[in-house]
Amino acid sequence: MTTPAGYSGKPLPAKLGLKPGHVVYVDGGPPHTDELLGGTPYTTRLPKRADVTLLFSTERSRLEKRLPLVVGRTVTDGMVWVCWPKKAAKVATDLDENVVRRIGLDLGVVDVKVAAVDQTWSGLKFVRRLADR
Repeated sequence: MTTPAGYSGKPLPAKLGLKPGHVVYVDGGPPHTDELLGGTPYTTRLPKRADVTLLFSTERSRLEKRLPLVVGRTVTDGMVWVCWPKKAAKVATDLDENVVRRIGLDLGVVDVKVAAVDQTWSGLKFVRRLADR
């Protein structure tokens, strides 16, 4: 298997910081989520508490509604990855990295990492500020 240009070749679960025992919640994931996560167990039903959330969205309005909810259900030292379509993917969207970052910052979480999820999706990792943990 060859690695596309711009991709680390690192398995996505490792890139996203997924660990055994984590409760992983996927909201709005693409049809190939199982393949992306490489066998990592996850739920598509909002849990009371998640260690890691992957929130996929193509619409700002949806992100503005869902992000506060999933941040509230994420453990204090957990992480929320917000994923949006890359411009090169030619998927209709009103999101980009700056819009996603602003929505997260307005909620009081900070972005600490960006990653290519696949050829369609980019992801921005949000965590709570150290002072809020």
